[in-house]
Amino acid sequence: MSAGLPITVAALGAAAGAVAPWLAARFTAARPASTAATGAPFAAVPFAAVPFAAVPAGAAPTPGTTPARPFPSARRRAPTCAVVGAVVFGGLGVAPGVGAALPAFLAVAALGLVLAVVDLACLRLPDPLVGATALAAVAGLVAAASVAGRPDRLLGPLAGAALSFTGYALLAVLPSSRLGFGDVKLAAVLGLPLGWLGWPTLLTGLVLPHALHGLAVLGLLAARRVRRDTLLPLGPALLAGAWIAALLG
Repeated sequence: MSAGLPITVAALGAAAGAVAPWLAARFTAARPASTAATGAPFAAVPFAAVPFAAVPAGAAPTPGTTPARPFPSARRRAPTCAVVGAVVFGGLGVAPGVGAALPAFLAVAALGLVLAVVDLACLRLPDPLVGATALAAVAGLVAAASVAGRPDRLLGPLAGAALSFTGYALLAVLPSSRLGFGDVKLAAVLGLPLGWLGWPTLLTGLVLPHALHGLAVLGLLAARRVRRDTLLPLGPALLAGAWIAALLG
């Protein structure tokens, strides 16, 4: 493989990462307690308003409040997200087994960056974003299977999505589970590209997020950044675990 493709892909990732905070700002919202039961529209919360480490378990971020450690603005987050995007895209550009499905993987990664920022900001994985990620994955994988003349390759992604959904749904209904159904739906979507890469990669992508999340929790507890009852987002760990699984191939 020439060096041109990874460099080009990394540059695209940097651009996608730089845009991600601005797109995430449009989805960063919280449901006030007074409207949660009525299904009223979400009330907008400023993008800098809600740090995940300040939200105790079971509590919704309150619009109009000023936390102790506010999130940086989209402008301040853009450089960091650009670096992350370059690394994520560059890794996928050289990941084994991706092949003609690279556009599908990059589309999932681009939308995944936005989902990660939103989940870190307000503990939400908006259905429109998750749905768009699913459509991008399906369209890209169908195109890749068509180019390769292998429609049977789509059986792996479909089975991967079904297995991911079933496994995470069972975890979500366990007593005292903190797993939300936004996480379940995202796991199902990530099962599509992971299933394309095969069963070993899929299983790695299902298990690894929990190890990453556990390490993050332990680190934050050791640094006294969170309490034991603090609710932390799982979406970034799901995305990071799927990315690492794809790199391991």
